[in-house]
Amino acid sequence: MQDWTHVLAAVRVGGWVIYPLTVLAILAVTIVLDRSYVFLRFGRLPAAMRGSHEISASGSVLDWSSSLKHVASQNAFRRMNAPWTPEPAVPLWLREAKAELLASQIERDMSKGFWVLETIVTAAPLLGLLGTIVGMMHSFQLFGGSGLVDPGGVTGGVAQSLVATAIGLVVALFALFAFNYFSRRLERLMDELESFANARLGEIRLAASTAGERS
Repeated sequence: MQDWTHVLAAVRVGGWVIYPLTVLAILAVTIVLDRSYVFLRFGRLPAAMRGSHEISASGSVLDWSSSLKHVASQNAFRRMNAPWTPEPAVPLWLREAKAELLASQIERDMSKGFWVLETIVTAAPLLGLLGTIVGMMHSFQLFGGSGLVDPGGVTGGVAQSLVATAIGLVVALFALFAFNYFSRRLERLMDELESFANARLGEIRLAASTAGERS
């Protein structure tokens, strides 16, 4: 409890720059929680279906529409499955074009808020630096022509500058780690969607080839 008291006292020393840094910290935490939920809910294939999106040996097309109907409608794999539903009249080139468009839309939807995290990575240290400058200016203003006037005021200004710098760096580091983590998660998801689409395309081609041989 005493440690938290020291932390709150240090934050109060930080001056007005602590308020915009607090706003940036709240934004970063909100985006992290939101993206964590989105990737957990909409960016994963159900555990029971993982590893099953392979071309079947017999050439039959798996009924993915029925398999994925139990997941959320915004699930990335359910959305990517739409161009590959059994529609013989739709040519493969059109299916591939629709899949590419869907992939772009999914990537855009899953990456919402990334630019805010990236901005916080840059803005938080700059705000901390601004707080440092303001605190040092406050300290130097206490030096008069006859020397040091208020030692307590000088140390308070130095403390304000150090606290502002520390909090700015902490907020920036948190946003940086979150941005890198979710960027990697998005990259892995797009790779999985590409593998999923290639497997579905292969199934359709194999089924069409088998049907042609039989006829």
